[in-house]
Amino acid sequence: MAKYFDVHPDNPQRRIIGNVADDIRSGALVAYPTDSCYALGCQLGNREGIGRIRSIRNLDERHHFTLVCENFAQLGQFVYFDNDVFRAIKAATPGSYTFILPATKEVPRQLMHPKKKTVGVRIPDHTVTQALLAELGEPLLSSTLLLPDEEEPLTQGWEIKERLDHVVDSVVDSGDCGTEPTTVIDFSGGDAEIVRRGAGPTTLFE
Repeated sequence: MAKYFDVHPDNPQRRIIGNVADDIRSGALVAYPTDSCYALGCQLGNREGIGRIRSIRNLDERHHFTLVCENFAQLGQFVYFDNDVFRAIKAATPGSYTFILPATKEVPRQLMHPKKKTVGVRIPDHTVTQALLAELGEPLLSSTLLLPDEEEPLTQGWEIKERLDHVVDSVVDSGDCGTEPTTVIDFSGGDAEIVRRGAGPTTLFE
């Protein structure tokens, strides 16, 4: 049975955020809100957690996992980018975007695209997510909480607890979040390629 954490959306309780972070460090798979929609998250090196996300979402090995980062200093440890790409990403973050970039050696191989050696990264604009990332001190390995054969992600914490009670370890609820996943921009070829139009406006990349 999953733990249920009720977190204030504007002033996250430090004790609760600390408990969620401790669970993640102990190997928990967590459903948590972001500035686009709910996501599934676990610690970066959690191989079992990665397998559980693949199982819940019915994902194949070509799926791009996302490293949800607190800031640019953290993001820069895990992906390569030149000055032009840096400026383009900087102008759009924090926000509802996922950027696909070449991965550094800090990224576990099972998270990379098997052929392209790329990974998704993002810096969310969400108070609770930022508080959790600050407490963790490292990125959260994540994937949108979109269940197989469903067109829209789950958006209510209580519903996620009800439906995924036996397949996740914790649910963080801070009220409503969006129903639209992030906009995905692929910079792995140098120029911006819009892979998915989502919550983030694409005008900066067109």
